[in-house]
Amino acid sequence: MRVDKWLWAVRLYKTRNQASHDCSAGKVKRFGKSLKPSASLKEGDTLEVPSHNHLFKRTIVVVELIEKRVAATIAQSAYLDQTPAEILAEAEARRLAQKENRQFRKEGDQGRLTKRKRRRWEDNEGTFF
Repeated sequence: MRVDKWLWAVRLYKTRNQASHDCSAGKVKRFGKSLKPSASLKEGDTLEVPSHNHLFKRTIVVVELIEKRVAATIAQSAYLDQTPAEILAEAEARRLAQKENRQFRKEGDQGRLTKRKRRRWEDNEGTFF
């Protein structure tokens, strides 16, 4: 079973292309060694897989090999997540802090500047008002 296909099938990656890209970039490891997307996978293998936002590594143990993408409940039974609790708690705290930060931004202070705001920025040398 190919690593990239399994990572996609158990829903650790949204697309198989993303899983393949991270494998090629050396971000997915087995016993500390980088895996190619076509590397074969066996039950009992322990993988280090980056989180979806690449902020921390997840430690995953392969329980079952799944060929096709399945429902999330079935997919979660195909692996054991052995990521330490303190890493997961830190990641959750970071996620909540980012969410809080988004809620307290000023209205219209998100994303790219509009043409009007950019011109104001340039006219006032880096300040809006």
